[in-house]
Amino acid sequence: MASISANPLKAQGVSAIAEVLADATDAMVSVRGKDRFVVMDIEHYHYLRECELTAALAESQVDLAAGRFVKASVDAHMGRLAKLP
Repeated sequence: MASISANPLKAQGVSAIAEVLADATDAMVSVRGKDRFVVMDIEHYHYLRECELTAALAESQVDLAAGRFVKASVDAHMGRLAKLP
């Protein structure tokens, strides 16, 4: 993962990010020597979101196959939610 410190980011703005991302899919932004943020191009972000949604779908399918689900009306579901701490 590439890295950029806050000072060049302050001075050069988005062009500093674009320069770092020209050779990497993402970059760590450090502030006072500590990694604080990650920046990436939008295509890589969309790819990661798609991976996240695919993983969530797979988890749901496993739960369905194992019978870990509840079939209920909206009112019954809202009642269960109201009882949660």
